[in-house]
Amino acid sequence: MCVSVAVLVGGAAAGCATEPAVFAGPSGNERVRFVVPSDAGGGYDLTARNLTQTLSNDDTDYDVVVLPGSGGVVGLGRLDLEVGNPDLAMVMGLGLIGALETTPSAHSISETTPLARLLEEPEAVLVPANSPLRTMSDLVDAWRADPSGLTFGGGSAEGGPDGVFRILLARAIGVDPSASSYRQYEGGGQLLPALLTGDVDVATTGVSEYLDQLTAGTVRALAVSTDARIPVVDAPTAREAGVDVVFANWRGLLAPPGLSPDQIAVWTDRIRTLDDSPAWHDVLTRNGWRSAVLTGDDFSEFLGEQASFVSETLSVSSHS
Repeated sequence: MCVSVAVLVGGAAAGCATEPAVFAGPSGNERVRFVVPSDAGGGYDLTARNLTQTLSNDDTDYDVVVLPGSGGVVGLGRLDLEVGNPDLAMVMGLGLIGALETTPSAHSISETTPLARLLEEPEAVLVPANSPLRTMSDLVDAWRADPSGLTFGGGSAEGGPDGVFRILLARAIGVDPSASSYRQYEGGGQLLPALLTGDVDVATTGVSEYLDQLTAGTVRALAVSTDARIPVVDAPTAREAGVDVVFANWRGLLAPPGLSPDQIAVWTDRIRTLDDSPAWHDVLTRNGWRSAVLTGDDFSEFLGEQASFVSETLSVSSHS
C-alpha cells in the first residue's frame, strides 16, 4: 500500500513516483485522497496524516494532497469541481467556516457533501520561551494596561478557531478585541516561526501542532481552553487562571457535491470503524484530541450552528 503526499501549487503535483497525484479517479479504485486545504505542518495536515496512517490497515490506499490558500477556501473550490467523486474528502473545521465568513468567495459548504465531524481539539495560549509573560495573569495585566501593545497571531482567519479564541479571551477580561492586532497565518506551520522570531508576541492556536515545541521548551503554554487540565500540556485552564473561557476547535470531513446515499454510507461506515479503532484512540490521546463524531443531518445542522456562532462572535467584536 502507498500512502503518498502531494503538494499542488498552480496545478502542479508531486506524489508517489509510480502514480501522478491527481484528484479524479473512478469509484472502486481502492484509492482515497484527503485534501489538506492549508500549508503542511498545521492541524488539518496533522489530522490527514494520522487518518491515513490509522486507516492504512484496510485494503485502500490513501493519499494526502496539500492545497493551501485563503484559509481553506482554495481547497473548497477544488472540492466543488469534483462532483460525484466518492474517493475524495477534504479535512476541514472551524477555520474554514471562519475563512468563508471573512473572505469573499463564490464557494459554500452547502454545495458539498458533509461527511462527519471527527474530533475536538483544545486551543492554547502560547508564548516563546524567552517571553516576559510568565503566566496567564501576566498576559491579562499587560493586555488590560495596553490593549494595542501586544500582537497576537493564529493559524486561522480571525473568524477561525485561533482568532475566535483570542476574541473570547479579550471579551472575558474586558478588553476591546479590535484594539489588539491579530495576524493570520496559513496554519500552524507558518505561525511557529512568527512566534519564535517575535513577529507576534502571543499565539492562540491548537495544542497538537505545538506538542514537540512545548516538550523541547522553545515555547510555553500560559493556558489551555478546556474545562479541565489536559495531560499533554503542563498549563492551567484559562478558567483556572481567572479568565472565564471554555472553547474547543473541531475537525471534520467534507466530500464533493453529488454523492449518492450509498456512497455516503461507505464513508459513514469507514468513519465509524475508525472511531471504534484502538489505534485511532491512541492518536486522539497522543495529540490531546477528543472523539466527537457527528454524521448525517446532525453534522449538517452543526455546521449551520457554527457558521452562526462565528458570525455573531465577529459582529460583537466589531462593535466592542
